[in-house]
Amino acid sequence: MDQVFITDLVARGIIGVNDWEREQPQDILINIVLFTDLQQAGKSDDVHDSVDYRSVAKKVRAHAETAKRLTVEALAADLAQVCLETPRVEKVRVRVEKPGAVRFSRSVGVEIERTKEDIR
Repeated sequence: MDQVFITDLVARGIIGVNDWEREQPQDILINIVLFTDLQQAGKSDDVHDSVDYRSVAKKVRAHAETAKRLTVEALAADLAQVCLETPRVEKVRVRVEKPGAVRFSRSVGVEIERTKEDIR
């Protein structure tokens, strides 16, 4: 299956279980791989035969900035569902990270994969 990817999308939102994490938005780093069939888009050279990655990025970022989730796991699941609601997307890999959340590490987070069947 072909892949469309969105790399290092930054959102600022409330995420975390500690009181201080719930007070101010923090950076959330998001990476997405959308699995789809791009054969027709490659033949037709028509954007309508592909995945609208700009629209996906806007929806993902908007959700991440307003969801106020406690865990990166829950946010990743939300974002996977947003992506799978996009026409032609059959499977998605979502990586959500909180940069600087753990001392002496650049980032911590989760990576999940979901299919359309997983959200039905």
